[in-house]
Amino acid sequence: CGIINTADKYVVDDPNNPGEYNSTHLLKAAFSNIDCNIDDQKLSSGFIALLKLLNDIDNNENLEGDKLVEYAILWLSYKLDQKKENETTKLEDFYNKNIKTNSCYDQKINADSNSKINKSVICKKIESMNIDIKDISNFYDAFKSLCNMSSEIDANDYECNKCLENAGEFFEKCEKLKNAFDINKGSSYLQLLSSLSNDYKKFKEKYNSKCSNISLVACPRSSIIKNTLIAIAITIAIIFIAASIFLGIAYKYSLFGIRKRFQKQKLREKLKNVKKRMNH
Repeated sequence: CGIINTADKYVVDDPNNPGEYNSTHLLKAAFSNIDCNIDDQKLSSGFIALLKLLNDIDNNENLEGDKLVEYAILWLSYKLDQKKENETTKLEDFYNKNIKTNSCYDQKINADSNSKINKSVICKKIESMNIDIKDISNFYDAFKSLCNMSSEIDANDYECNKCLENAGEFFEKCEKLKNAFDINKGSSYLQLLSSLSNDYKKFKEKYNSKCSNISLVACPRSSIIKNTLIAIAITIAIIFIAASIFLGIAYKYSLFGIRKRFQKQKLREKLKNVKKRMNH
């Protein structure tokens, strides 16, 4: 996550701003000599640089190559979606047009299957995630929350309450993803959501060992709100039905009373008429 967070700062930047957070710094960290003049070159080279840096790290979680490639793809999709002039909608299209043709790809990405991140792993992962770039980028937000959670729990001065807050945000974002996309068996969306869920389980193990005195959030806050609204709606419905029944009964008895009074009035009029005839 540290590398992802750093790469996040090196976006397609203002060429007039050679400051600390300039894409050149990221590219120089991975390549000794590179020249990128247009945004697509910067993004494709940035993606390749990120893959190289991820491949070179010695992570203590023993993450597989396809998992690291997935993280890089989430980052790339997010950056592409930020570019309003980007006309490419499919990840594989951008890969074929801008990444495979980038000279750095052949130079820096190994074709050897023994390498953790190699061309075969990248190609397979991109093919399995060949959905709209905008859709993939929506998962990046949840991934960033997960990164924040992991960074917080791994820190020496970690705060359990902060971890709990980040976990709540992560759940809310996952709920939005489930509501926004067709999460069916075998879909790319389910694949991404399952991957995030598996990463969360790893975080949960760390959290439980360090923050056993504070229970981790059991369900998303949005679900709690949703359930509360459902309960309120049910209560209102019950009150409405009960009121309708009561008013119906009252109305029925009201009609019955009117009918009885009307009958008594007719009877009195008949008696009056009888008395009049008898008097005559």
